[in-house]
Amino acid sequence: MKPLFNLLLFIFLAGSAFAQTNSTTWNKFLSDFKKLEQDYNTYYPAKDYQNVTTALNTILSKMDSLRLSGNEKQEFQTTIKEINANRYYNLACLQALLNQKKQAITSFEKAILWGYTDYRNALNDTDLDNIRKESKFVKAFSQLKQYDKLALLQQSGAYASESNAALPVFTYQTASNHNLVSVKNFFKLDSIAGDGDEISKIRNIMFFVANNIKYDGSNWALCEFDAIDFYNYHKATGKGINCRHKAMTLNEMYLAMGFKSRYVTCMPKDDKDTDCHVINSVYAETLKKWLWMDPSHGTFVMDDSNNLLSIEEVRERLKNNQSLKLNAESKVTKLWYLDYYMAKNLYWIQCTSKSQFNTESRYRPAETDLKYIYLIPSGFDKDSNKYLKNNVITHDPAYFWRSPETNITP
Repeated sequence: MKPLFNLLLFIFLAGSAFAQTNSTTWNKFLSDFKKLEQDYNTYYPAKDYQNVTTALNTILSKMDSLRLSGNEKQEFQTTIKEINANRYYNLACLQALLNQKKQAITSFEKAILWGYTDYRNALNDTDLDNIRKESKFVKAFSQLKQYDKLALLQQSGAYASESNAALPVFTYQTASNHNLVSVKNFFKLDSIAGDGDEISKIRNIMFFVANNIKYDGSNWALCEFDAIDFYNYHKATGKGINCRHKAMTLNEMYLAMGFKSRYVTCMPKDDKDTDCHVINSVYAETLKKWLWMDPSHGTFVMDDSNNLLSIEEVRERLKNNQSLKLNAESKVTKLWYLDYYMAKNLYWIQCTSKSQFNTESRYRPAETDLKYIYLIPSGFDKDSNKYLKNNVITHDPAYFWRSPETNITP
């Protein structure tokens, strides 16, 4: 299995502040690095290991020659660690394939020293099979177990029923709202949705966003936060938009078609981890349930019988080691996406009390009564987490995932 050479993917998904930097040195480095990533992803599948080695060594050379100011080093230190950790991991895979066992183990140890934590990927990566029984590798690999994101999720506390009478009601803007009518007409959503059943329409709209608006997790779009402006921003600049903006776009399209929908922020336990992911939860009336839809990766999740699942169901199945699979069109693998990335980011979740056009306006007058509601497991110290302070907290999934009941007036 090809190792995940995903440091740009780490960067894009994190969407961290460094992407907005004015540092010429750093921006030039990222530009060069993206080209090297493309080279790597061309040569590795072709088993052109000489050029793969060149790409990896060039990265090392550029890292060694990177000259940053003290403030820049502080700002980019997390990303630099991720770059080095992933570079050494992939070097270990390459060396193992070339039967350079000693060098491979040394590179794997360096990857861990730099902060490599993807236990599930290392566990299942066949590129490492040649060194898997070596005692030094076994010792190094044992250090990764503590970072198993799936195990961390499985150890999380249970949810709990509680009184929610004083908590906000989730509301969904009706399709007759003039802004949503504009969204429907602008995108010609009837044509995109097609003439199939409800589930077919939900899927088709998600695939349209996945395939027609570029995804770039590092980019904070400089436009108003609504579907039309996000689309025009992408077309005018050629730049992609991050996962939050993609989910906002899909959310408005669903609402415009009369589907109740929310964009849901999925968060890790560690509040020092700046990497989260935003997806959509759309209510299917024919199934009487919420459905997981991720327009950043063109992905939804199913059980073995191909039943579409909700965020709540996926989280529970991950906790209970039950089987899951992704749709064939997905742009990511199940191993990385569910067992590592979303296992990390499903520790607690958040969404807004209102789901509507331009919910989190950037330039238009902001909503004064918009609430951010957090569903967290019991035993999670909300007082120590900076994101949870002064927000609406619940431990009750029955409240958080209640079926749509009340719409706001258009």
